[in-house]
Formats: sequence, C-alpha cells, structure tokens
Amino acid sequence: MHGGGSLSAMSKQITVIGDGAMGTLCGVMVAENGHHVRLWSAFEDQARQMAEHRENRKFLPGCSFPERLGVTPDDGEAFAGVETILSAVPTQYLRPVWQRLAKHCPADVPICSITKGIEEETLLRPSEVVLDVLGESRAAVGEGRGRPVAALSGPSIAPEIADHLPATVAVAAEPPALADDIQELISRPYFRVYTNPDMLGVELAGASKNVIAIAAGVLDGLDLGDNAKAALVSRGLAEIVRLGVAAGARAETFYGLAGVGDLITTCISPVGRNRSFGQHIGQGQSAEEALSARESVVEGVRTARSVLTLARKLDVEMPLCQGVHDVIFDGRDPREAISDLMARPLKSESQ
Repeated sequence: MHGGGSLSAMSKQITVIGDGAMGTLCGVMVAENGHHVRLWSAFEDQARQMAEHRENRKFLPGCSFPERLGVTPDDGEAFAGVETILSAVPTQYLRPVWQRLAKHCPADVPICSITKGIEEETLLRPSEVVLDVLGESRAAVGEGRGRPVAALSGPSIAPEIADHLPATVAVAAEPPALADDIQELISRPYFRVYTNPDMLGVELAGASKNVIAIAAGVLDGLDLGDNAKAALVSRGLAEIVRLGVAAGARAETFYGLAGVGDLITTCISPVGRNRSFGQHIGQGQSAEEALSARESVVEGVRTARSVLTLARKLDVEMPLCQGVHDVIFDGRDPREAISDLMARPLKSESQ
C-alpha cells in the first residue's frame, strides 16, 4: 500500500547498517510503513542509548522510534531473517564496516546504499564498495545476475524530513525492478521516492555535489553575496555533468533530483554539513579546525580528492573542485582561489 498505510500483511524484516541521521531516518520511515526494522550501530553505548531513549539523540534528536524499530550492536542479530538491507555508513568507514559484517550477510539479499561519496583508494562508488567486500561481481549484477543492489540519493536534509516537511529523492537499481521495491518500502506521505534508470549517475551526482557545497559555504563565510552563489551552483553543475557523462552516466540524471536538486539543497541549507564546514573556512578557520568542531562526517572533504583523481583519469577539467581541494589540503587562501577562478581565460559557457 503505497504512501504509508498499514503493511502488516506484507511486513518485511529490514536491516539498516549505520546509525547516522539519514540511516536512522530511513529506518523510522520503513517502520512507519509497517515493516520490522533493525537499526545496527557499530557502538554498543550508542545502541544502548538509542534503545533506552527510543530516539537517536546524537544524530537525529527529537525523532521518536516507531514500535517496530529495534536497535542492535550485534553483528549476527542484525542480519537474522533480513529481507532487504539499507547501507548508511559514511564512505570512509564503509569498507571496514562491511568487512566486519560480511560473514553475517546472507547471500542474494538486496542492498540499497544511501551513502554519498567515492572511495578514495579505489574510486569505487558506495554500492560498488559493498559488492567488492562481499565478493560480488559488478558485471554480473549489471547483467541481472548476482545480488540486487540499489542507490538512493537526492535533496534530503534529515532534520527537515524528521519533522515531516516534504522531500523527494531518486532511487536507481540493478536490476531496475529493485528500484520499485525500494520506492514502495521507503515512500511516505511526506517523503516521495522517484525511480531513475541511471545508477551510475545517481551515485556520482550524490558524491560530487558535496564538493561544490563546500565551495558554497566558503562564499557564505566570505560574505560574497547571492550572485556569486548562483554562479557557483551553475558552474559547479556544469563540472559535475562533464564528469558524469565522461564516466558513462546520463546527462539528464544530473538535472534531476540526485543532481541539481541535491546540489541546491546542499549549497543553501544552514544545517548542511558540507556547506557549514566551508563557511567556517571562509570565516578564517583552517580545515582541521572546521572538521574538529563537527561530530558528523563531512563527506565532501575526502570526496574532493576522489573526484579530482577520477577527473584526471577521465581527462575532465574541474576548476571549482580543484579550488576546493587546494583550500582544504594545501591551505590555500580562499580569496586567492576565487580570484584565480574569476581570472581564468574568457570562453563560451558551453565549454
């Protein structure tokens, strides 16, 4: 029953791997749809506190857990009877977490990734990292054999959705039929999920927009105005599209929810981790100082390296992402980086 009615007659056992804000929120929404959910945390103390308070006070305070949502730090218990898995671990921790859990993960159970990033060492997307750890062939999955895998991404600031403010995202899958299943599983009256045929594009868009969001925060920290922000979003999108198309994704994916939709939200939201991190840098903090002030992972920091490595591999020019990289990792002055961008040779907007 689409949209949040009682699903008790069709109730499934769902496991969410990762106790961050978005993983917790997805678990809540799936439980609201009548399914049984286990939210797995890597930390016993955090799991105990969530079970005791019936909310995630660390990452999603004020969002009460439905009765059908349980919490466990036990690796084996997390996968008992599971029918669908949602993977919500930050990219930099994704491989070690799944290496820990791999022996407990049943074969052929579908996995939907809601992680945004690119693994720095391998340039694998989150769904590919999970498959790699589990010994699954990506080619086989793409041909409709092996474990079904999906990726969900889009403009989804978790505290807003937890307050039932309307949001829409996209999900893509291999095989495509899994996207329909995930759509049905997570959609709520306030959370609309669209299917998308381009899993590569959905994941690349979700990763690369975080780098542009850091740049948007730098502009805010420097108080450079709305015109600069609009130019940044427009030219940042152009860079993301170039990268995606060169990698084999569909250009139209980047003009949808996973692309420009998520880019806009991430660049303007006052609570967005990547934008606020960049704002602290624009206000004079070092990257290390800005990171140390945050408890949640700022995905765009590591992704800045990954995106540029991928861009060089594909011979794609990404000057904005290069500027973000230089400010974060080389300590370059943000104003100097912006001046250099403005002084680049004049050319056609289509280039």
